Amino acid sequence: MKTVKIVGVPEHFNLPWHLCIENGEFETENIDLQWKNIPEGTGKMCQMLRDGEADMAVILTEGIVKDILAGNPSKIVQIYVQSPLIWGIHVSAKSDFHSIKDLKSKKVAISRLGSGSQLMAYVNANNQGWETDNLEFEIVNTIDGAVQALTNETADYFMWEHFMTKPLVDQGIFRRVGDCPTPWPSFVIAVRDEFLKKKPKVIEKILEIINKTTHDFTQIPDIDKTLAELFNQKLEDIQEWLKLTHWSQKNLTEKAFIKIQNQLFDLGIIDKKSTFVETVKAL
Repeated sequence: MKTVKIVGVPEHFNLPWHLCIENGEFETENIDLQWKNIPEGTGKMCQMLRDGEADMAVILTEGIVKDILAGNPSKIVQIYVQSPLIWGIHVSAKSDFHSIKDLKSKKVAISRLGSGSQLMAYVNANNQGWETDNLEFEIVNTIDGAVQALTNETADYFMWEHFMTKPLVDQGIFRRVGDCPTPWPSFVIAVRDEFLKKKPKVIEKILEIINKTTHDFTQIPDIDKTLAELFNQKLEDIQEWLKLTHWSQKNLTEKAFIKIQNQLFDLGIIDKKSTFVETVKAL
């Protein structure tokens, strides 16, 4: 058995991986795919790839592009979710903030530095025409940490995936004042260079298996009910999310990579540019 350590967020996007593991599809191909949930998100997963604690990651596009540029020895091998990630902009339900405009110069709760929650704060600030140089951050690690920070007023707002955060809105803990979709595909699959060099065929086989499942994922009988139950969501919210979410079985093209990198550069999220060959490896 070839052991492969893979990491991802504990969110509905990643259910296809769990189904493949439970159905023994990797095992049949002599692959022991060991999935680990990382609630801290992309910043933490970048670190795990760097430290060799993970061989693969299902990770936010902007986070891994930025980290590869900063020396992470990994490559993007495929787009996983093509549709944009819809980031909800959340405040404490007890706060006096009622619109995105109220949040100018306010402190942002982020899971960690280099995370999507930090990078998307720049995207939102840019959309609003705010100065991005003086954005202030409070590191909260997880969504539970964000609830604490917003409730205790150590931070003012928190950006996290719209649907995963909706139960907190429904419970009256958070209020959502707006949404900010990513201007690029949500998730990509990244692999550590060392692992990719040693076992390219294993990676190819893993992609083949997951792509088959994501291709037909929305056709699985009662998948909406399964997701709603597993992720504590209302059925109508999951149905809406399924309509908006498009998994991908394709490589990141050079044209798409250049566009994403230019957007990140224009937003000030990166201060230099990399080449396609240094960032992406098509198998």
